[in-house]
Amino acid sequence: MDFFRNLFGKKEPKKPPVSNDNVVTAPLSEMQLQTIKAMALNRHEPPQLLVASGQSVGRQRELNEDSLFALTATIAGNTSNPPFGLFIIADGMGGHQYGEVASNVAIRTISGYIMKKFHSTLFNLPALPLDESLQEIAHAAVQEAQRAVLREAPGSGTTVTAAIVLGQQLTIAHVGDSRAYLLYNEQRMEAITRDHSLVQRLEELGQITAAEAAVHPQRNVLYRALGQGENLEPDVVTTPFPVGGYLLLCSDGLWGVVPEDEIRKIIYEAPTIQRACHNLVAAANEAGGPDNISAVLVQLLA
Repeated sequence: MDFFRNLFGKKEPKKPPVSNDNVVTAPLSEMQLQTIKAMALNRHEPPQLLVASGQSVGRQRELNEDSLFALTATIAGNTSNPPFGLFIIADGMGGHQYGEVASNVAIRTISGYIMKKFHSTLFNLPALPLDESLQEIAHAAVQEAQRAVLREAPGSGTTVTAAIVLGQQLTIAHVGDSRAYLLYNEQRMEAITRDHSLVQRLEELGQITAAEAAVHPQRNVLYRALGQGENLEPDVVTTPFPVGGYLLLCSDGLWGVVPEDEIRKIIYEAPTIQRACHNLVAAANEAGGPDNISAVLVQLLA
């Protein structure tokens, strides 16, 4: 537990002593025993992250301005670390100079910054605890990428959605309108990022409906992106990773043309996550492929 306390910057409150008075015990029923046995048999040792990715330039673009990054690490033995994963999607802003450069600079800067922070924790013996929370690291990584994009690709812009997974903890840092979704065992799908777009803001204010937002002529206009303006404040959230469920990161070349219900259906009907990614990209192209398409799909087995 000390490992996780250091990572997330939280201390467990002291609990009052529990009285054993009036405690009634009873043997487990046969059904309860069978349930516990089934859970034990279905456990994966060591816990690990499965990842797949897919990408396409689309059918109406000549240049791919999307970039993606996916890395997992599993260290198991007598003493083991929880599974670690870092996943990033960046969509260079079309119509801007060096959009493809901006997205590539963003993922390289963020991945490099985060991996430097985790190197000692993952690979040194003894493992050295982090002196910052995951939220602080993710926030600082995006700020570093903002400076790099302004320096390396002036006049350009890019979205970025980065996910750090440590055990069952998921931290997302997000700017722009690429998205992160969680898919749960009951086949429920939920967006856990909020688009930083003009149309999304109008919808939140009740000035347009969701149906109007989907066809709005300014639906690709962003009010927050890397490389745009000196000050940038990313959204940073932490949430549990659903065991056996999925994390999907994707650019608007996927979610903008393939309905969420179809995305969910493709993922759950595919025999493997690799096939699911291939089918997602194919579906976006079959819908016209008006933009670059990128997807990273992650599953936690524990």
